[in-house]
Amino acid sequence: VQVVESGGKSVQTGGSLRVSCAASGQTFSSHAMGWFRQAPGKEREFVAAISWSGGSTYYADSVKGRFTISRDNAKNTLYLQMNSLKPADTAVYYCTVVTDSSWEVPLGDAWGQGTLVTVYS
Repeated sequence: VQVVESGGKSVQTGGSLRVSCAASGQTFSSHAMGWFRQAPGKEREFVAAISWSGGSTYYADSVKGRFTISRDNAKNTLYLQMNSLKPADTAVYYCTVVTDSSWEVPLGDAWGQGTLVTVYS
């Protein structure tokens, strides 16, 4: 699965933003997908994941209750709705396939270019 992330921009603290991940390949709907982020000077970290059907989701504690992951398999697209944004959410956001055994682990090491989200106070 190849991906292209989009939708990142600068937003004020407390604002909302939705980023998207367009996937190519016929196997998108067969895989659990996840969002990860990397802040300046920090390691990439898990944000959220969703089952292949969209029926199950899982979030990092830092975003639980504020972010919502969803997918549209007919459009081969993954979404991340981000509400109540904080400066600590500033990062480049990436999507990728995640392993079935642990949704916090990306499958392989193939990443898109990411999309930059900047939250200013």
